[in-house]
Amino acid sequence: MTMPDEMSLPRAASTGAGRWPFDNSYGRLPERFYARLEPTAVSAPRLVKLNRPLALQLGLDPEVLALPESVEILAGKRIAEGSEPIALAYAGHQFGNFVPQLGDGRAVLLGEVVDTGGTRRDIQLKGSGPTPFSRRGDGRAALGPVLREYLISEAMHALGIPTTRSLAAVTTGDLVYRETALPGAVLTRVASSHIRVGTFQFFAARGDVEALRLLADHVIARHYPEASGYRDLYEQVIARQAALIARWLLVGFIHGVMNTDNVSIAGETIDYGPCAFMDAYNPETVFSSIDHQGRYAYGRQPQIGGWNMARLGEAMMPLFSDDQDEALRQANESLQTYQPLFGRELMAGLRRKLGLFTEQEDDSELAQDFLNILNDHGTDFTQAFRRLGEGTARGLFEEPAAFDAWATRWRTRTAAEPQDEATRRAAMQAANPIYIPRNHRVEAALSAAIEDGDYGPFEELQAVLVKPFEERPEFATYAEPPDASQSAYRTFCGT
Repeated sequence: MTMPDEMSLPRAASTGAGRWPFDNSYGRLPERFYARLEPTAVSAPRLVKLNRPLALQLGLDPEVLALPESVEILAGKRIAEGSEPIALAYAGHQFGNFVPQLGDGRAVLLGEVVDTGGTRRDIQLKGSGPTPFSRRGDGRAALGPVLREYLISEAMHALGIPTTRSLAAVTTGDLVYRETALPGAVLTRVASSHIRVGTFQFFAARGDVEALRLLADHVIARHYPEASGYRDLYEQVIARQAALIARWLLVGFIHGVMNTDNVSIAGETIDYGPCAFMDAYNPETVFSSIDHQGRYAYGRQPQIGGWNMARLGEAMMPLFSDDQDEALRQANESLQTYQPLFGRELMAGLRRKLGLFTEQEDDSELAQDFLNILNDHGTDFTQAFRRLGEGTARGLFEEPAAFDAWATRWRTRTAAEPQDEATRRAAMQAANPIYIPRNHRVEAALSAAIEDGDYGPFEELQAVLVKPFEERPEFATYAEPPDASQSAYRTFCGT
């Protein structure tokens, strides 16, 4: 697929800003995997945030990246040397309904680099203009969603959760039009890859087994070199997805739109649209304005993760066996590994949060009973676990009788552990963050940037979130949940 070549963007010089160590493997796959095109030029790009530590990890000089010519590359106004821009093709189930062609509708993959740790990374522009997959959209992004993804993806990284990351945020000098006119922006996103469950579905829907095999071989080489075959690949993707969703639940994260086109084969959190962090614990929590039925509520994420893995199995079946019944048998057998893997990952994480170093049969009941108390009392999830380790959780309950009864059981359980209290407390602090991207804090930072051009609150919040486990008295208010006037909250997809 190609876009009409009406006008080519300028290429950067081969020195300085133009030298990016690209080594593009996905672009060597057949052209039905993507569309070749250049980003759409913008009028007046301006750098508003650069992730300097990530730049160094990618082998890029942050001082050079801040130069005007580099900022034009980060905005899509200029093409770096070695870049081969492409928009990836994929399909997907959106809220349970299959769409056979989606694809990068407002993103362009500039290319791949091998970072200083030897890991191959995609560098992608998000909000870089229309592509053949835009479906009548303008392909642009507004400043708010760009800053939001920057904040939350970097917070997730700091929390130790596999995620895409944000290299830079650039304003374009142009307006984008949603309900109203908004400042335009481009996010430079970094990922292990942008291959999704929907990528497999794209070719499966077309009966293109050759492409399925090429894609699976590429994924094995790039992400799962230890995989012994296609079924083993499937099971390893299942394992990573189960572990990822367990980690989401352990920090109260709600993705908001777990469509199969938003599920990374690499096991990273991807596509931060209507995502949010839960304050008061409630498994039914939904923030997304488009999730009217609560399909992607906090407590339903494990079930949806399994559903998404079933859809991947369906797409991969032609690779398991030429006999459809045998292929279905293998896919179903592999899928049965998801729930036990998720359960073990979640329980291991809950033990860490509760300060338990050994395993006992009743630990699951102990953990669930604590969550039930939080739900019954509308208690803040993050604060409850953090203050449990500090010995101050009782103060969160206006009527603490239920907590007291549970705490007696918990103390009896921890007394059976070989570790002393100081060791347990340190381990609990390392497992339970004090700072998360509180929704009211995120919105305040975005509002200041968009409405007043004031990036101070954004910078301060980002500085807080990169050290989520380290208590800093000067940022004490960032640990507080919203008050009643701030608790009603909705998120939007940002498209």
